[in-house]
Amino acid sequence: MKRTVLIGILSLLLTLPACAPARGEAARLTVVCTTYPIYLFTSSLTEGVEGVAVERLDTGSTSCLHDYTLSMADMKKLERADVIAVNGAGLEEFLEDALAASDAAVIDCSLGVELLENLSHHHDGDDHDGHDHGHWDPHYWMDPSNARTMAANLRNNLVLLDPDHAAEYEDNAVQTEEILLQAEKDTWALVEEHLPQGAPGLITFHDGFQYFAKAYGLPLLASIEEEAGSEASAHEIVEITELVKEHGIPAIFTEVNGSDATARAIARETGCRVAQLNMLMDGPEGDLEAYYTGITGNLAAILNGFAGEEVVSFDAEDQTWKADLRVRWCLLPEA
Repeated sequence: MKRTVLIGILSLLLTLPACAPARGEAARLTVVCTTYPIYLFTSSLTEGVEGVAVERLDTGSTSCLHDYTLSMADMKKLERADVIAVNGAGLEEFLEDALAASDAAVIDCSLGVELLENLSHHHDGDDHDGHDHGHWDPHYWMDPSNARTMAANLRNNLVLLDPDHAAEYEDNAVQTEEILLQAEKDTWALVEEHLPQGAPGLITFHDGFQYFAKAYGLPLLASIEEEAGSEASAHEIVEITELVKEHGIPAIFTEVNGSDATARAIARETGCRVAQLNMLMDGPEGDLEAYYTGITGNLAAILNGFAGEEVVSFDAEDQTWKADLRVRWCLLPEA
């Protein structure tokens, strides 16, 4: 077995800035994206296509889109949109009235995706603060294979809506597919070489990691959506604490920029570590590399969290992921 494994050919990842007309020129086609992943994929697909502007709503400012309210800036973007690209699967309830009033074409990126039922665990029952999160789990972009389906849906519709530039969209789609496929291959390389049989399951403090866990064969033992001012109940804290002890779980995971109050309390009680996973709800403008590093970085965070040390890291000079094979799984002793 190799001592190190080099994965992630980021030399493929050329800078892919958001497509926009020159200063002073009006866009002939404006695409408004409701989420950050859709914005990244659309920016990649429209790179270099003359007269196309890609914008996104300010949805990255909140951890739960079910509670999102359109801002005035969002409304202005929607008013000038020729195309609105949505996640679908019930994520954009906040957009229903705006879509009904808009003449823009709508691209539903969820078409063809095998959706999973929403298994959210909320301390108030199935409704969080009285809000129904719907039947389907909408966080499907967390599986790279689904991301490729999203990009294909965007490409197919852009070709139909702007046929004069179809060849450009198709050319860009080849590179987009390569990058998303590389993310899928590299994360699987990490899993197959470094995640042992019988590795502990995941406990997350955001309900958006079901697709990610399933994609890599990671048991999802518990998923609690916790927001500022709405922490888990005492019963849930006891429940998770018992799971950590029963399964010897070395690390539990919060979402970047999310609340970690309950996770920290459980860590003090059990001695487990707290690490962060990225839901890819926000990030750098228009660079598809952000999706690659977000997904591969999540696998690295899990491996490092379970090992108790940094065994997977990104080499900025070589633009590669490196994994140290001296992995010691620091499982907690069973209670």
